[in-house]
Amino acid sequence: MVDLSAAREFRPVYHPAGFDVEVRIAWEDLQMGRWMSTRDLLARTGADWTLRTARTQVLAIAAAGSNVISAWQSEEPESRNARVMGARVAVERAIRAHRRDADSAPRLEHEARRTAELAADFLPADPVPFVCLLALARLDEQQQHPEHRLRAAEPMLPAGPWGLLQEVVDRDPFNREGFHRVLQFFLSRAGSPERSLAPAVEFARWVGSWAPAGSALQLLPLYAQVEQHRRQTARSVAECGRAAPLQHRQWADDPVVRYTLRAFHDWFRTPAAAESPRSVTDLSQLAYALWAAHRYVEAAEVFTALGPYATHEPWGSLIEPGHQDTAEESFLRARIQSLSAVSPLRTRAESSRKSHAKPRLA
Repeated sequence: MVDLSAAREFRPVYHPAGFDVEVRIAWEDLQMGRWMSTRDLLARTGADWTLRTARTQVLAIAAAGSNVISAWQSEEPESRNARVMGARVAVERAIRAHRRDADSAPRLEHEARRTAELAADFLPADPVPFVCLLALARLDEQQQHPEHRLRAAEPMLPAGPWGLLQEVVDRDPFNREGFHRVLQFFLSRAGSPERSLAPAVEFARWVGSWAPAGSALQLLPLYAQVEQHRRQTARSVAECGRAAPLQHRQWADDPVVRYTLRAFHDWFRTPAAAESPRSVTDLSQLAYALWAAHRYVEAAEVFTALGPYATHEPWGSLIEPGHQDTAEESFLRARIQSLSAVSPLRTRAESSRKSHAKPRLA
């Protein structure tokens, strides 16, 4: 039975490493200027490209504020893992500078692209350098680089960095970050009011339509839906002073609920997905979509799988402007509501089993 008193006292843990204890250890060492645990971790990860992509992304966040990776490269200039981490850190710094609109942003972007290209030459079988190049594509707001405006093989999809995505897919067919980077590219193209989110939504739903069972790519339509919902809310508040009363119902309507339930059954509940390290971000996204669709029993399963962990998004970006709630308060309220829906169901099931129990005759 769900302990609702414990649920109300629950305080979530936020950490980019999530469930990956090994990454958490390496993260802490990087922040103290030590790179050997990162070297050893990536050596153990080997050619598990999915895990390697996820781990290098998280470790770059820890290392981007220092010269720890440069120190590693100086000590071991022939290290392939040091080379790929150098590309990861360069990209992370370029993205941060672009976000701040810093004067150094163009220079850092150029340096990061060159570092990633060299890494791709140095590690021809590794998808991570091409994931790095995809991450930089969103910074090319004018699409000056021809590789960012290639025509798609699918006629309904817009021009974009399809060649770079193909390089990733050739090395790791269902690389989570690669497809997310393309979604971010299309979302960045829709950054101005006159541009439509339709290309991003179409791309995400196209991926969701063929993503195999067990693949986290089944959640991509939910990420696009969150951004669509957020922008619709902001526009409604700007025009009317509040969100449209029935806007939230779209989470319970097709095709959104269909993608949500497919992700729940064909990703979350598959043995393959349960056995591999799952992203806290993906679980949080699915928990939100199920809760918003009033599928509280299913949402409770996902909240339980999250254990102590949580993310600020999508909970923060979907708070209606003017409300005082924090992302954490929204997360906790949804968690308790979902777990509360499960508790009476279990109580009734246990009572039913007791009432049908065989009488003791001796």
